[in-house]
Amino acid sequence: YFQVCSEDYHWWWRSYLTSGASSLYMFLYAIFYFFTKLEITSLASSLLYLGYTTIMTLIFFVLTGCIGFYSCYYFVRKIYGIIKVD
Repeated sequence: YFQVCSEDYHWWWRSYLTSGASSLYMFLYAIFYFFTKLEITSLASSLLYLGYTTIMTLIFFVLTGCIGFYSCYYFVRKIYGIIKVD
């Protein structure tokens, strides 16, 4: 909303990246969990865990980014739909 009020017409990418940034927290927590709770010693198992975690967080990034973008897009369309231009 504040970006639209300041006439920043590149709000699309910010809405996508801001909502998708929750996947960064998810990935960092998975790394923290890997080093503190898991007892994986082999390299192959470590690579599998990190590979699947990376794929999972990328999918989560795309999913939450799309949800954030579409909700912001709907909000902006609703706001500008209410404004009456005379």
